[in-house]
Amino acid sequence: MTRPRAACRRRRRWRASRWRSQRARLGSPSPSVTQHWKDVGEWGRGPELAYAAGGFGAALIVAGLLGGLFPSGAERLRRFTPWLLALGLFFVLWQATTAKFALLPQPFFPPPHALLEVFVDDWPKLWESVVASIRLELLGFAAGASVGFVVGVLLGVSRGFGYWAHPLMRLIGPMPSIAWLPIAFFAFPSSFSASIFLIGLTTGFPVAVLTWSGVASVNPAFYDVARTLGASRAFLIFKVAVPAALPQVFVGLFMGLGASFAVLVTAEMMGVKAGLGFYLQWAQGWAAYANMYAALLVMSLMCSGLITLLFRLRGRLLSWQKVEVQW
Repeated sequence: MTRPRAACRRRRRWRASRWRSQRARLGSPSPSVTQHWKDVGEWGRGPELAYAAGGFGAALIVAGLLGGLFPSGAERLRRFTPWLLALGLFFVLWQATTAKFALLPQPFFPPPHALLEVFVDDWPKLWESVVASIRLELLGFAAGASVGFVVGVLLGVSRGFGYWAHPLMRLIGPMPSIAWLPIAFFAFPSSFSASIFLIGLTTGFPVAVLTWSGVASVNPAFYDVARTLGASRAFLIFKVAVPAALPQVFVGLFMGLGASFAVLVTAEMMGVKAGLGFYLQWAQGWAAYANMYAALLVMSLMCSGLITLLFRLRGRLLSWQKVEVQW
């Protein structure tokens, strides 16, 4: 009796995966809505969007049909089916309210194929802006995280340093970094270096505070055991205090990275001649709202990708610790 039951279970799984694939087809805009329903305005790349939507739906159907051969993939597809349905409905409504009925005011709300036109036709300038933003963000974040980490360790291990640095941190740290914008552009030789300073200042304060907190909260018994074994002061700092404080350090890095993106966009709008913030301001000045939304989408993906990479690094370095901060 076990074989017929197993066959029935496989048949049911195959039917369920086929049904999921048909439902998942709604995860992309309907090709017929895009291709055969005439637009009320003039936007390019409509046929390309229809072909892409059809190809995406076909890929989902094939994935659903092959779900019986790959149970893990079928389970993942089943988990994402509600999102695919919601996204499919969202894209159809987006198409209908913008390109088909013009219910939303134009040109403030372009249709999805207008964004596709930006990615296809204006990708060199958009890619140049992405590279410039990533370069500026990484330089500022690395500088601020490095200085903040050193300051936090010194605050945790040196009372003399803390006597002078703690009041300055309480005075300067809570102040928004954007308030330093006029002084930074005056004091630094270029807008690029001034932007790095502002991003580093935004990143450094939470890293310093959380590193200090992590070093100060290390169990004193760890130091006693290390001293009993003849450990030097440098060993106590780099082999005991710093590894024990790493969970708090990464919390500070997450906070600093999230806050630095706001400063990045503001700095690029004010003085830098390249980057997504500059591209966003340029698109707004020319009323190119499709370009503006495309830049916002790319900016969101860039920020999410960098935070995801930082979480992956944390998971690899601190695999022994229970994850407290989720992403």
